[in-house]
Amino acid sequence: MKLIVTGACGYKGNVLVPKLLNAGHHVTAIDIMWFGNDLQPHPNLEVRQFDIRDPEDLELTGYDAIIHLSSVANDPCGDLDPKLTWEVSCLATMRLADKAVRQGVKRFIYASSGSVYGLKDEEHVTEDLELVPLSEYNKTKMVAERVLLSYAAQMTVQIVRPATVCGLSPRMRLDVAVNMLAMQALTKGAITVLGGDQTRPNIHIDDITDLYVFLLDRPDVEGVFNAGFENLSIRTIAETIAEYIPATINIEPSNDPRSYRINSDKILATGFKPKKTVRDAISEVAEAYKSGALKDEDRFYCLKWMTEKVL
Repeated sequence: MKLIVTGACGYKGNVLVPKLLNAGHHVTAIDIMWFGNDLQPHPNLEVRQFDIRDPEDLELTGYDAIIHLSSVANDPCGDLDPKLTWEVSCLATMRLADKAVRQGVKRFIYASSGSVYGLKDEEHVTEDLELVPLSEYNKTKMVAERVLLSYAAQMTVQIVRPATVCGLSPRMRLDVAVNMLAMQALTKGAITVLGGDQTRPNIHIDDITDLYVFLLDRPDVEGVFNAGFENLSIRTIAETIAEYIPATINIEPSNDPRSYRINSDKILATGFKPKKTVRDAISEVAEAYKSGALKDEDRFYCLKWMTEKVL
């Protein structure tokens, strides 16, 4: 297939694009490159520095599918400049989808977020529950989902609501729970847990990127799918890290009430099978750091980097 991947130089994109190339696809990778470009050259890869807010300059004719990863990442970054967040994460999605339909693109895979549900008391948070997003980031994801579903009669729309992703990527993120706490243990010998009882759903980066490839191969699998296979408390994550990396755990008060879990039976019923766990992510991060392959760099923290270098 001839594919466009937006946000291709990001955390997930750097793992996904090589998998797509290995599967024989031709990939046009577009990204504004706020955090640089770590994609390796390949004969079937074209990398373009591109602002997704300007889809008029993007020619889509002849492409089979779009995998849309591009957005302003996470709640704190989304709150830095709400106008920018809505332009990048929502308005650009609407304009991209509209142009895709008009220029004959038949497939659209969208990276939403498991956080669109907001705070839920239900033990099993399934795709049919009401969405009550709390932050600008969550709200843009919810609205973008609804926009895309309005095009479902004109192209195949596959929406994924991932849990918090963990594990290694060339464009690493050290501001997501598992990776962040593991790096604290590696660099400080101590893990600071704010609260600790909040539950977070998790998914390994290899599994979420495998899922996008899985959906690309199955145009008959349409709709909205949760993707998170381990619902763990922050305290449990810290205790698991301490099994691999010697570290003390310090519990401090938290003003972050977010606690949510997701149920992913719907995607499992299609035949998708996750292969990795939070423990795998912890082990891989620890090994990469100890070998020197992973460093504690500022650009791996979205809020810090955007505050100092982007905005």
